[in-house]
Amino acid sequence: MRIGLLGTGPWAQMAHAPALDAHSGLDFVGVWGRRPEATKELAGQHGVRAYDDVDTLLADVDAVAVALPPRVQAELAVRAARAGRHLLLDKPLAATVPEARAVAEAAREARVASVVFFTARFQTETDAWIAEQAATEGWFLARAQWLGSVFSSDSPFAASAWRREKGALWDVGPHALSVLLPVLGDALRVTSATHGPGDTVLLVLDHADGASSTLTLSLTAPPAAAGAEVELRGTAGVTRLPDSSESAVAALARAADALLSAAATGRPHPCDASFGLRVTEILAEAEVMLGERAG
Repeated sequence: MRIGLLGTGPWAQMAHAPALDAHSGLDFVGVWGRRPEATKELAGQHGVRAYDDVDTLLADVDAVAVALPPRVQAELAVRAARAGRHLLLDKPLAATVPEARAVAEAAREARVASVVFFTARFQTETDAWIAEQAATEGWFLARAQWLGSVFSSDSPFAASAWRREKGALWDVGPHALSVLLPVLGDALRVTSATHGPGDTVLLVLDHADGASSTLTLSLTAPPAAAGAEVELRGTAGVTRLPDSSESAVAALARAADALLSAAATGRPHPCDASFGLRVTEILAEAEVMLGERAG
């Protein structure tokens, strides 16, 4: 499968480009970015073409991987899908529900495969744990803490404009939801949403299978307090999401495997654009509730 990369920022440099370049099932064709010099630099590092026009890149590939801010990703994903290109997308799928719905609808109408890269869902250990817990009945409560120190450290993402605008809810919230939803069922409602220190938010969700979950999300945690934890309690006892030593590059390679499989078989992956839309809907519901409390 011929694939192009849209985006040249830190995440594209650290994860996407190396994963695409090393994947034996992909022909990494080239890179397009909003900054011509950065595009030339990243393309040169991997020996591929630097494109100055998105449509020219789309004409040369079968699929695109996207490492761009949510609003830009949504617009270009719709454009790529309508051109018949398969989609390897990042989270969050979009910045609003209408934008996310447009991506999901475009992918469905064009009958192209889509995979949204939720990191934990493509790491071997955590994916196996999620599948095991999803097959276990009787979960009662879940607690998820996804604490980053993006804005309180020298993170390469500290200057990210969309992260500063949307905060932890939209950056790490999708990670937590990608773990909880397949285990506990869809979130029927956001029953509580409140602000904590910095950009920290605390949510309570009611799930379709009868369990409740609490989420603590932050990008402003002290570096010593950063980390991700998920704990489930129910009739089977207590279990916790295992740590993973698998790199983002390796996880992205598995996401690319999933895209190849979905494209070949026509069977949607569980983390397709429709799932990305559902995550966006839950985030937007929480965002409205947070705004009402702030008002």
